[in-house]
Amino acid sequence: MTSGDEYDDEPLELADELADPVWFPGQHLPAEARRMGLTHHVPDGALLDFAGSLDGAKLYHRVAAWLLLVVFGLPVLFAAMRAFQAF
Repeated sequence: MTSGDEYDDEPLELADELADPVWFPGQHLPAEARRMGLTHHVPDGALLDFAGSLDGAKLYHRVAAWLLLVVFGLPVLFAAMRAFQAF
């Protein structure tokens, strides 16, 4: 047997057993969004949480990301077209 002096005296840091699993809502928010007070309960935070949970290796996730780009990009494009048409 070996003596107890050979072992490291520092305690092990175990994972927090009370932490929510990664699939729970609000786990994919960036730290900056959390500091601003966004959670998955508000629309902007829920959208950030959803976009943060997308995985680029999965086809359906890439399709969802492109769909989000179209949904949020078209109003900007239409507003720009109206602004240029007004000249």
